[in-house]
Amino acid sequence: MASCSALADDRPNLLIIVADDMGYSDIGSFGGEIETPNLDALARNGVRLTGFHTAPTCSPARSMLLTGTDNHQAGLGNMAELLQPEQKGKPGYEGYLNQRTANIAEVLKAAGYHTYTTGKWHLGRADDQTPGARGFERSYVLLQGAASHYDDQIPDRNVDPKALYRDDGKLVDVPKGFFSTEFYTDKLIEYLDADRQDGKPFFAYLAYTAPHWPLQAPDEWIRKYEGRYAGGYEKVRQQRLARMEKLGIIAPGTRPNTPMRNALPGWSELTEQQRMEQARSMEVYAAMIDNMDHHIGRLLDHLKSTGKLDNTVILFMSDNGADGNSPLDLPGSRQWIESTFDNSLQNMGRKGSFIDYGAQWAQVSATPWLYYKGFTSQGGIVAPAILNIPSMQGQGSINREVFSVMDVMPTFLELAHVQHPGTRFQGREVYPMQGRSMLPALAGQAQPERVIGWELLGRRAVRKGDWKMISLKPPYGTGRWQLYDIARDPTEARDISAENPQKVAELASDWDTYAARNQVLTTPVNIKYGFQTCLYGKCFR
Repeated sequence: MASCSALADDRPNLLIIVADDMGYSDIGSFGGEIETPNLDALARNGVRLTGFHTAPTCSPARSMLLTGTDNHQAGLGNMAELLQPEQKGKPGYEGYLNQRTANIAEVLKAAGYHTYTTGKWHLGRADDQTPGARGFERSYVLLQGAASHYDDQIPDRNVDPKALYRDDGKLVDVPKGFFSTEFYTDKLIEYLDADRQDGKPFFAYLAYTAPHWPLQAPDEWIRKYEGRYAGGYEKVRQQRLARMEKLGIIAPGTRPNTPMRNALPGWSELTEQQRMEQARSMEVYAAMIDNMDHHIGRLLDHLKSTGKLDNTVILFMSDNGADGNSPLDLPGSRQWIESTFDNSLQNMGRKGSFIDYGAQWAQVSATPWLYYKGFTSQGGIVAPAILNIPSMQGQGSINREVFSVMDVMPTFLELAHVQHPGTRFQGREVYPMQGRSMLPALAGQAQPERVIGWELLGRRAVRKGDWKMISLKPPYGTGRWQLYDIARDPTEARDISAENPQKVAELASDWDTYAARNQVLTTPVNIKYGFQTCLYGKCFR
């Protein structure tokens, strides 16, 4: 049973803010040109975690965040939408957050915390899989992985008749005038206000759907970025690299690893119409992040005005790398999108449009890492993260420790003086956490070496110290284990497996141990989404 050393009023409030599919170099404090003053201030008063690892895609990462264990144990061995026939019905592949984990909301609620969530859930649709059934007192969530950000409730795919929302468990339609980022912020502030006087601390999980496609933002936010991206991919990439070096995010001389750059059409190869479309898509994407930062600022201002900010631990993170996978490649989506939406240049980013920003911009967002969302390379699993703990030493610093998203729950439990229940919780058997508290490493203490594994849709990775191996099928990799020394080669540019057969064998054994522990299934993958990369008819092969 969860226990707490003291139910004192001064236990810290705990706030997790998650951006959806935001790239590593997008925000200002990580080198981006997008204006994010509130997140930049959060970084100045906290610590930037430049080695924060998530999962290749959203719901697996969120399951790890909330449970402190691997996604294959938590029920998201694969996203529900992409479950393969051989995976369905197997333990760890339920497609929702299963009952074999005790998640952070359940444990903190049992220890006397208020628990709230707004935004993207994507961890189950049924009544017994919703936030209210999994430890959250109050919740207003989108059940699917994405949807229109406006009040038309257009779903992410034509499988569902509309986007599905639950308000404290009840299926509802969103109110007129709804815009996702603003509404989720308003709703969380409402929850905080309702319980402000009772003295209990809160745990809040604010899961934005920005900047996930369909890319949409209010006109005034898009206008702010008009013309900002007319110079094209490479110009923006080089500007980001320079700022990242100056900020100390990357080492001087770091070269981005972009194997798709020349295989897909470059800026000079695009027609004038295509350049305008690509520039506009990035303008909308930037507007979404700027708008999200604005609403984060509203939330922080509210916490300050109510006297809560100085006792609130805040983690901001992206759930995975930038998304260069086209929604057109989802089963049945191409015809639906092309026949249903007005994606004309003048309507891009508005209600009634359905656009993404493509692989070239996603690789810019991922600068300097290899690939993006869906891959077990750095571009898919290393995400920007900022941790702000009141009175923490080293404000404004950078910590380069290899952290996992599984480390968030043990860190927050330690800060709250709450013990994990171990292997049994509320009458059911649960997995122990695989993550470990980040606090010792943040205090400068050397950490024991550990192995971290990843797998999604057959793409694999294993990390041990400075060594990392990945396995990606062609054209993205060789189909065999590729070995990298991340300390010397952070962008996975030089495969050194041939020179280090003993290290390959060692890490391959480590991955086998990881796979056995987590009951990982390796099955054939029969989808185009994430396995085909094209832009204006030219493909990476």
